[in-house]
Amino acid sequence: MTKQDNRSVYKTGRSPCFEILAMTQPSRLASPVVELRQYTLRLGQRETLIALFDREFVETQEATGMTVIGQFRDLDRPDMFVWLRGFETMETRKDSLSAFYGGPVWAAHRDAANATMIDSDDVLLLKPAWPGAAFDLSDLQRPTVAEAENISVGSCLLGFVEISIHHLQASAEAGFAGRFQMEAVPLLAAKGARLLGAFVSERAENTFPPLPVRAGENVFITVAGFDDGGAQASYRAGLAASPAWQVVRETLQAVSTKPVETLRLTPTARSLLR
Repeated sequence: MTKQDNRSVYKTGRSPCFEILAMTQPSRLASPVVELRQYTLRLGQRETLIALFDREFVETQEATGMTVIGQFRDLDRPDMFVWLRGFETMETRKDSLSAFYGGPVWAAHRDAANATMIDSDDVLLLKPAWPGAAFDLSDLQRPTVAEAENISVGSCLLGFVEISIHHLQASAEAGFAGRFQMEAVPLLAAKGARLLGAFVSERAENTFPPLPVRAGENVFITVAGFDDGGAQASYRAGLAASPAWQVVRETLQAVSTKPVETLRLTPTARSLLR
C-alpha cells in the first residue's frame, strides 16, 4: 500500500455487494449531536432534490464542520426525502449552520432546493442513547459525484436502512434505552439487523432558530442496516414469530405514547450511511 493509496476495504455486511473503499484513519463518531430531517416534497420532485443535494450540498456542508451522515428515499412515501447530519456540539452546530446557510453555495441553490419542498420543518434533534450508540463512520468514504453516476437506484451497493421512532412518556427515555440495549438489541441482531445507532431526544435549546426543530419531543430512535429489502422483510417476519420479542415488545410499549413509526429507506448513491 503506497503513500498515494492508503485505502483499504471495509466490509459493511456479509454480502460482497457491501465491499466499499475506505480511508484508513482513526475512528470517527460523527454524531454527538444528530438531526433526523424528513422533508415533504412536491409531487415528482424527489429525484430532482436528490440530484441537487448529492451534487451541491454534501462537501459544502462538511466544509463548515458538520457531517452529512446519510440521505435516503422513503420506500413507503414517494414524496419524502429523509436525511441525517451530525455535529460535534450544539455550539459547533450553530457555527456550521450559520456558515453554510449564510454562504454562497446555499445562496446559489436555495431557490431550486426550496422549489421541490412543501415542508422541511419535521426535524428531531438527537443524542446517543448510551455510550457507544453513536454512528461509527470509521474509515468510510462516500463515492464521488462521478462514481455515483455509475450506481443505479436499487443497487445492492446501497443496502437498506430502517429507522424506528419510539414516542415515550415523559422521563421514560433513560429506562427505555437501558432495557432496549440489554434485552432488545441481542434479539434484533439474532434476527439479522445490524444496529447502526440508537438515539434519544437532545433537549438543549435550538442553537440555530432559523431552522426549527420539533421541541418537546421525547423519542428513542434506532437505525438498523440490512443487505437489502428482502433481508429487512425476513428480519421483520422473524421478530413477529419470536415469543421472546413479543415479551420485550410489550414491556417497551408500556411506556410508549403511540405506535412505533418505522421508516423503510434506501440510501442515495452518495449516502455515507448504508
